[in-house]
Amino acid sequence: MPQTFRHPDILEIARAEGKVTVDGLAERFGVSVQTIRRDLTDLARAGRLTRVHGGATLPSGIRNIVYEERRQLNSAAKEAIARTAAQMIPYNACIFLNIGTSTEALARELIGHENLIVATNNINVAQILAANKNCQITLTGGSFRSGDGGLVGEMAAASLENFKFDIAIIGCSGVDTDGELLDFDPQEVIVSRRALERSRGSILLADSSKFTRTAPVRIASISQIDTIISDKPLPTELSERCASLDTEIQITKTDGQPRNKLDSRSRTRDSDLK
Repeated sequence: MPQTFRHPDILEIARAEGKVTVDGLAERFGVSVQTIRRDLTDLARAGRLTRVHGGATLPSGIRNIVYEERRQLNSAAKEAIARTAAQMIPYNACIFLNIGTSTEALARELIGHENLIVATNNINVAQILAANKNCQITLTGGSFRSGDGGLVGEMAAASLENFKFDIAIIGCSGVDTDGELLDFDPQEVIVSRRALERSRGSILLADSSKFTRTAPVRIASISQIDTIISDKPLPTELSERCASLDTEIQITKTDGQPRNKLDSRSRTRDSDLK
């Protein structure tokens, strides 16, 4: 693929926003639309983008972005989301955090929390929270995934059976317009599913890019989520679905304070011990 200085930037925009347009990129880079069309064609031929009318999108979601790249994507939004989430987690709580860069950001915000019990299948989260001397950390068992420090599989899921969490806080790779939470690895997904089953309440951490991405494996439905925290308003169809399900939406500002609150509620799910 011919390399230009624009290609990495075009890919970064596509990952952050889900798609790019020819006109928008031409204006951004100060070049002709013909030049941008050539760039998008080159990236499509290399399998990095999929051409659509007027622009390009990320390829169909069958493979996740490299973990170190995901750490850099929308990092300010993830930090703001994490600050808002931390304000919703009381002291003296038992919580679950799954694999992901958003839950890592939340772990950093919880270092000052008192008397937390945290179960996680994310080794990075455990290492971050080790700085909190008032936090009891339990790592699940399971198969170790070196690319992101995750522990996955049936053994990891089974290790959650003896817990009854106050809140399960999860991230995901994408949220479909029908309200399905999606990810890439079935062996990872079963752990998040089990955590939701073993929790009285649930929070989804999802920056705005997650609403333009897809992935092949279902985690759960937003009907199983009490609160969604994001940095931008959700797409209209999804926002309406949340309203019908009485799922709260918290939109953060860059300082991490809620900007507005939609469809508030105080209910907790009854999740019988199994």
